[in-house]
Amino acid sequence: MSTLKGIQKSIDLGGGKIITIETGKLAKQADGAVVVRMGDTMLLATVVARSEVKEGQSFLPLSVDYQEKYAAAGRFPGGFFKREARPSEHEILISRLVDRALRPMFPDYYQAETQVLISLISAGKDTLPDALAGLAASAALSVSDIPFNGPISEVRVARIDGEFVINPGMTELASADIDLIVAGTIDNIVMVEGEMKEIAEQELLEAIKKAHEAIKIQCRVQKELASEVEKSQTKREYPPQESDEELLAEMEAELYQKVYDAASQCISDKHKRRDIFDNIFVEYLENLPEETREEKQALIKTYFGDIQKKAIRDFVLKSQKRIDGRKPDEIRDIWTEVDYLPAAHGSAIFTRGETQSLTTVTLGTKLDEQTIDGAVIEGKSKFLLHYNFPPFSTGEVKQMRFTSRREIGHGNLAMRALKPVLPNGNDNPYTIRVVSDILESNGSSSMATVCAGTLALMDAGVKISKPVSGIAMGMIADTESGKYAILSDILGDEDHLGDMDFKVTGTVDGITACQMDIKIDGLRYEILEEALVQAKKGRLHILSEMEKTISAPREDYKSHVPRIIKLTVPKEFIGAIIGPGGKVIQELQKESGATIVIEEVGDYGVVDIVSEDKESIDYVVDRIKGIIAVPEIGQVYNGKIKSIVPFGMFVEILPGKEGLLHISEIEWRRLEKVEDSGYKVGDEIEVKLLDVDKKTGKLKLSRKALLPRDNKPNR
Repeated sequence: MSTLKGIQKSIDLGGGKIITIETGKLAKQADGAVVVRMGDTMLLATVVARSEVKEGQSFLPLSVDYQEKYAAAGRFPGGFFKREARPSEHEILISRLVDRALRPMFPDYYQAETQVLISLISAGKDTLPDALAGLAASAALSVSDIPFNGPISEVRVARIDGEFVINPGMTELASADIDLIVAGTIDNIVMVEGEMKEIAEQELLEAIKKAHEAIKIQCRVQKELASEVEKSQTKREYPPQESDEELLAEMEAELYQKVYDAASQCISDKHKRRDIFDNIFVEYLENLPEETREEKQALIKTYFGDIQKKAIRDFVLKSQKRIDGRKPDEIRDIWTEVDYLPAAHGSAIFTRGETQSLTTVTLGTKLDEQTIDGAVIEGKSKFLLHYNFPPFSTGEVKQMRFTSRREIGHGNLAMRALKPVLPNGNDNPYTIRVVSDILESNGSSSMATVCAGTLALMDAGVKISKPVSGIAMGMIADTESGKYAILSDILGDEDHLGDMDFKVTGTVDGITACQMDIKIDGLRYEILEEALVQAKKGRLHILSEMEKTISAPREDYKSHVPRIIKLTVPKEFIGAIIGPGGKVIQELQKESGATIVIEEVGDYGVVDIVSEDKESIDYVVDRIKGIIAVPEIGQVYNGKIKSIVPFGMFVEILPGKEGLLHISEIEWRRLEKVEDSGYKVGDEIEVKLLDVDKKTGKLKLSRKALLPRDNKPNR
């Protein structure tokens, strides 16, 4: 039987890491398809585009979806249906990484519906597939006949023991202090996202440059692959977009200066500013002949957006002022408040200009940990951060059906920003959930989440090592003249009209996370370095404003926060604490009102005792100490009589540990019957442990050993 052979190219990353790209073997009915392999990890990427553009289409309807097949790792999906269902947050985050890198690379005229699908079809034990997804998607586009200004590629760059490593394995990554995904073309960087452990700005630049070296090689190999695929030699053509140069010239002559003058009013209220621009547009429409207005309205709207963008950008570059009146490096007014919600474990309000986050912190137990059950990554997470963006935050009406990809992405960035400063191990017995609700939005809401999250954690008494703040940087650049303006703490309009969205978070000592999207070609590293220096200045200013409200974590948790006491016990006592069928631990919880969680860790059992009531915790601690205590010969115990038999009584001297108090050891006088002693079941009695049988472990007890020989019964 013959095997179909495709076209294959290889990329040598060094250190024995080889990436292969193959096309022409699988999914040949797609417009483009490739298989990317590194080790035992394989991704199938396909792309299909409609041959016609939908009438009235004014944007690129691009969808990028990454999916991990459980069979790729030899596993069954969880849940009742036992099949892959809606994408996990992990899959959505990888889809976003690829989408953000690909989207700017399509020609402006291209507006055909396009679908990119990336599937993990084989999962190696130590190779992370997210660093290969962008390469696979770009290669699929490159071998297709779809118009594409690529190729691009994405790589992971990590610093491990002081050395930069491209696409490290999961084991290597565990000890990294820089973890970045970087996307770019042969000439430019287009996207960066990752987390760091308080690194300097120059170190971040070095990591990006190292990643770009690998990206250039991968882009060249994609070009070589595409050159051998006949289909990719001629890109499909689409009817040109409707245009009217005469109308555009007329609109520019009439509207450019009006929009420029409106921008120069420097109005800080975004709704008032929007109304002014809308009025200019409406006034122009009303003065047009009705026939022209109806026939050309969509085109007029597009042209007005282009004129507005050019006029505002020109105003910023010429005046070095912004549409809300600020200087390029000026931060909006900030006000903060903590302990706003009395019933929450921690809460904070962070308001910067027209952006506001109300953030809460909830402290829970091991039972509240998030279980991660992906095809590649499994485990538990003790830190959760959720970001919510309700429509009222921008004064809009929208249906709220499910968490959007944007909300997941912004929450993940804020989570990565705060994670490095959280206490570890025994310093943090809690599962921590941070929830940011954006109540107002005009740019930088993810960075407001970082700031509000820091304040809320300190309000909750979580012992973070340092406060973290975040800032979103923007840029407006004229590639022809070389003029540019770097903007600190950007507005929503500046994000939309600008050429860069660069979010940076960190402490006073360094960067903890970043996310960057670049919308123009040719961003020089010197400009990027300038943006980082300006971001640091803004970040430190924001930290100083936050510290006016709270500068360090509270000394103690609030009174209504459940306290968690940890006990470490020998592994062999776990069964005794749980009891047959869970009887002992259930009784303990019922008697005390506390929640008890026990987990086997190595050679020990770790017991978490959770309660708002100190007495209930103390009760459980005493009981568990009794269960794990080893009876000592010669020790005196205050026991409880559990049963009476003709030859004596059984006394519980420690929880779960009973010994025989023989009838001859109750008193010095001779007793004919145990009942003659006056004791009954349930009575407490003081006894001494005389001996422990080495073979059976039976305990021999005595009461008379504690009495003088002339003792007379007192009962």
